[in-house]
Amino acid sequence: MFKLFFVSFALTASLHAQAPVTGVLHTPDVDLAYEVYGSPSSATPVFAVNGGPGLSHQYMLQNDVWPRLSAHRQIIMYDQRGTGKSQHVREGASQTMAAQVADLEAIRAHLNLPRIDLVGDSYGGLVSIAYTAAHPDRVERLVLSDSAAPNPKKMVHLLPDVFPDVEERSAAEQAKLGDTPEASNANLIAHFRMIFYSPELRDEYLNKFLAKDKTLGSTPATSKAVWAANQGGDLTAMLPAFHCPTLVVTGRYDMNVAPINAWLMHKAIPGARFEAFEKSGHLPSYEEPEKYVKVLDEFFNENASDKITR
Repeated sequence: MFKLFFVSFALTASLHAQAPVTGVLHTPDVDLAYEVYGSPSSATPVFAVNGGPGLSHQYMLQNDVWPRLSAHRQIIMYDQRGTGKSQHVREGASQTMAAQVADLEAIRAHLNLPRIDLVGDSYGGLVSIAYTAAHPDRVERLVLSDSAAPNPKKMVHLLPDVFPDVEERSAAEQAKLGDTPEASNANLIAHFRMIFYSPELRDEYLNKFLAKDKTLGSTPATSKAVWAANQGGDLTAMLPAFHCPTLVVTGRYDMNVAPINAWLMHKAIPGARFEAFEKSGHLPSYEEPEKYVKVLDEFFNENASDKITR
């Protein structure tokens, strides 16, 4: 029985691992490129909001986690303004969090989706927190996956303490290369080398990604512009007002955004759940994909009447 179920599930997942439907939404500020995985269904569509800032969503697609999750619901991914295929940005356009929220809302409205679930990964968690605060009536469920802390200045970030040798080599290489795209790319690759629990999965991930895109999908100028536009931002006060069911996920060995950040967000959001992935760093969706699919699937499938009330 188990074998038949497994074969059936694998077949279903493979059928839904087809190429996504792609589109471009033209706005006054930016042409936003998006992808839709899966077919329309009664399940609430999910926006998977990628991290960075300055990265395309391609770093999230190095395995089949999201196509598998699209077997029963639509999954929408998009490139944030100034990244990936959303490079056509009006000169002088804002890179504030408000602009990021407006972009996400524009795609939701364009796709005519009354309510959505959100999965905010890393920096995408900040975007998802800000969106939920601005549009609480639109968010059915919220997942913060190794999300940056709501106040980046207070975020516990352990990479320099755990990888002082890697940090020193990276700084030396930066000094040698200067302010060049090559230096930015080398720095990003060094960063990715520090965010995994498993060295084997780290090497597999990087070899797979770098074979397709030597830049890891990064746009350094956009990254700098986003951080500059959002200096001093603090979303902490927004969390206690959230009423949607919320799941806070962390890799137990995430040295980039230490688990204490996830724990504090889970404590601040009424009724939020906490899930630690015991063999993961910053990317549990890659290091423990089976558990990641199971945990998210179960969370999304819970009855909407579980919604938190105060």
